[in-house]
Amino acid sequence: MPHCALRRLIFWLPGTLVKTAAKRAGATENNLPSDVLHRSTIQLLRFHFSLFLLPVYLFALSQLPAINWTDAVIVYVVLHFFVYPSSNGYNSYMDRDQTPIGGLKNPMQPLKELFFVTIVMDVIALAVAFIVSAYFALGVLLYILVSRAYSYRDIRLKKYPIVGYLVVILFQGALTFFISYHACSTNKTLYVPILPMIAATCLIGGYYPLTQIYQHHEDRCDGVLTISMLLGKRGTFIFCGGIFAAATLVMFITFYNKNRLDFFYIFLGCMLPMVAYFFNWMRKVWKNEEEANFKNSLWMNILASGCTAICFVTLLILR
Repeated sequence: MPHCALRRLIFWLPGTLVKTAAKRAGATENNLPSDVLHRSTIQLLRFHFSLFLLPVYLFALSQLPAINWTDAVIVYVVLHFFVYPSSNGYNSYMDRDQTPIGGLKNPMQPLKELFFVTIVMDVIALAVAFIVSAYFALGVLLYILVSRAYSYRDIRLKKYPIVGYLVVILFQGALTFFISYHACSTNKTLYVPILPMIAATCLIGGYYPLTQIYQHHEDRCDGVLTISMLLGKRGTFIFCGGIFAAATLVMFITFYNKNRLDFFYIFLGCMLPMVAYFFNWMRKVWKNEEEANFKNSLWMNILASGCTAICFVTLLILR
């Protein structure tokens, strides 16, 4: 498909299908809001939260010997404007949170409209992904299916602490790295380096439980046992510190094998603000477990994603 036609598809199809979804959810031409979707739907898609997953995509780009930049832009749009927000929205539709969740202090209650919009976004993501690569589309489909199984009430993988944790870090880490590396490569290679995939998985695994640390009571009421609940608040910090140390070791081996230890030193330098915040927050929680709250968790998330994103952008430029 010519790229001009692809651009028309990306900009025209979402508006048309989303309006159809809104009507099917009960809206009419007279009561449709000016922005088509209700405020709760837009809020619960949590587009801004997708930026927290940006580092894995950037890491994959930084490791590629050659990049197809047109496909790289399409992959970015598919993942961060459709797949991730749709997953966020579906999770919010199933959970109906009334307390702070990832990236939102005061989540609104979802409408049926949100469910239909997530379906539309998944269809668009798959359609555009096929234009890039069938393997990329397959990876996107796997991500969508597993994210639904994670939240869906009759399956609810998130209620199992070990399985839920592994699903999140493997799919947001290793799988996302794999499909990003493959789809953005010039030759659509399937030979994706293993060590960076492991590093990406450990980086996600090193901060993900910290996003659950303030939700123990709410998760318990919902019948969910998270990895953070299993470890306890203090145990969560010890565990996350150990996983991040493992990520650092894998990073060292990765860059040592490439004879680019200068890249590893850049990684260490970029991680310093995040590590300093982590230990300061851990010290506060050790004194008062009330410090394991939404505000501190959000700042941890911002620093972790921001520091790693800056690192991988720097490596991408230097490469």
